[in-house]
Amino acid sequence: MTWMGTAIVVVKTVILLLGSGITYIAFKAYRRTGAPSMRALGIGFGTITLGALLAGIANQLLSVSLEAGVLINSVLVAIGFAIIMYSLYLERG
Repeated sequence: MTWMGTAIVVVKTVILLLGSGITYIAFKAYRRTGAPSMRALGIGFGTITLGALLAGIANQLLSVSLEAGVLINSVLVAIGFAIIMYSLYLERG
């Protein structure tokens, strides 16, 4: 594995850890408050984290091209951000 491949694995691991932590905290807040916006927030961050994980797995373990991995990640990040935006709308409404 090249230094670039190692760097990708390290950064994806950090994203996985941080994203999982944010998702956990959001779901914990949802259980405590019952606020649908917290549930949606957790789902949004979970989707973004899943995108990073799947893109990393696809590229490193399944030999999918870097471009395809970036596309997988980008689609799930866009979906995750849409869900987060919705969660903020729920909070406002």
